[in-house]
Amino acid sequence: MAGSTRFETHEVFNQAPPLGDFDLFAADLPLREAVAVNGAGQDAEALSSFGQHWGTAELAEQARLADENLPKLQTFDARGYRRDVVEFHPAYHRFMSESMAAGLHVMTWQPDATPTPAPAEVARAARYYMVAQVENGHMCPITMTRASVAALAGEPDLIKRVMPKIGGRQYDPSFRPWWEKSAMTVGMGMTEKQGGTDVRANTTKAVREGEGYAITGHKWFMSAPMSDAFLVLAQAPGGLTCFFMPRFRPDGGVNALHFQRLKNKLGNRSNASTEVEFRDAFALRVGDEGKGIRTILKMVQLTRLDCAIASGGLMRAALVRALHNARHRQVFGKPLADQPMMRLVLADMALEVEGAVALIMRLCRAVDLSASDESEARLARLLTPAAKYWICKTAPPFAYEAMESLGGNGYVEDGVLARLYREAPVNAIWEGSGNVMCLDVLRAIGREGESLQATMAEVIQQAAGLPGARDAVDFIARTLAADNAEAQARAAVERIALLAAAAALTKSAPAVAEVFARTRLSGRRGAMFGTSDISESEAEMLLERALPA
Repeated sequence: MAGSTRFETHEVFNQAPPLGDFDLFAADLPLREAVAVNGAGQDAEALSSFGQHWGTAELAEQARLADENLPKLQTFDARGYRRDVVEFHPAYHRFMSESMAAGLHVMTWQPDATPTPAPAEVARAARYYMVAQVENGHMCPITMTRASVAALAGEPDLIKRVMPKIGGRQYDPSFRPWWEKSAMTVGMGMTEKQGGTDVRANTTKAVREGEGYAITGHKWFMSAPMSDAFLVLAQAPGGLTCFFMPRFRPDGGVNALHFQRLKNKLGNRSNASTEVEFRDAFALRVGDEGKGIRTILKMVQLTRLDCAIASGGLMRAALVRALHNARHRQVFGKPLADQPMMRLVLADMALEVEGAVALIMRLCRAVDLSASDESEARLARLLTPAAKYWICKTAPPFAYEAMESLGGNGYVEDGVLARLYREAPVNAIWEGSGNVMCLDVLRAIGREGESLQATMAEVIQQAAGLPGARDAVDFIARTLAADNAEAQARAAVERIALLAAAAALTKSAPAVAEVFARTRLSGRRGAMFGTSDISESEAEMLLERALPA
């Protein structure tokens, strides 16, 4: 409810009204087109229902509460027993319940832990993209639980036991053994103080003990510590190995995961991250000894995909608020959205989101088809780190530009954009920073033993007629073949992502593809939004597609 509009000294006017309830799917033409062209068009009615539910002002308010009320670590109970539990505001539990009821943690897996047939990835990604526009913190345990199945599937006996609980859709936050719960969540712990990304430097030790292992050591970052179990890396006699570490031992006793403190993070504040010590903690091996990186990377590839999806969603949320404000805010006698310079800024931002969502859905289609199509599997392997690199690194400056468009109203915590700005960097850092993603692209190209042109044959063909596409392909190939390829990898990987986005747009939005390629692959564009060569008619098209007036 709006408050009084009249004060003793002035009347309140020329402020944008609250965004209110709106359909996150129906109001997003680029998303609808990308979903349809990538095989999930038959899901449109369900996606619109999902978008209406998640687009309510009531859930937006719950997101504010979840962000403002930080998790709390309770190390001991009232009797002095070590418990190491994390308490959350009810708003956080609300989002976990909503996402798990929707199946975001399991809809891409069948009960036997095999992938759900296409277009499951595309249909899920559309939902995940919309949820990210509302509350991104709780998506950490959602993505890790979903992705854990890829690693656990390598242990048939274990996955047979845990899959019914991973597949549960009735969220259960109680602190008790996973086998007693209606559903479970799975977290992950890889990095240590001395190594960070270099997990081969890990010192945590695993010693064979009975049916499992006793693990002693630490993790500098362990995400979602409220989870019922974790996939962790530790040095076994055979080398770095992946383990399944539950919160409770087989006899029902609390496992020796001792949380030292919760991280005081810039953003992602509704979600907890912790430093933890293991003191002969019980765990079961997942995969062969010495194959820990290969095993856990099956999980990481999927969480990296979700990082790109979520960052795209954050960008979309920022764009909607910037455009909504600009249409309602009068400056120098006319709406801010009609001022030529602001109009170009908003159009340029809308164009960036067009490319991001097209690339995300094309990548998800490749993941959908990768089990049966080797060329799609190679493309997914290449585009996952490339998409994560470009989209996740674009999100922070994008959120800032949207925030600036609201002026001081955007900079204060009373609105949404300050939270989006704090949230934006996490996906670029988590699950591999930008440099790591570029190295992964280099590994993908080298491992496949094929040329870049062969791996991206469909992409190159689809983009062939677009401005700057041929030069982009030549630049990528030349850069990656050079002696200093690693040093120059960022430039090549950015071009790979932009080329793939332009190619994806040729299928979902051909008119937009032309503008995207001209401004991103060819022609004049500065480092800031609003410096692209976009005509007035193109700006009108992009802004109407972004959010119908």
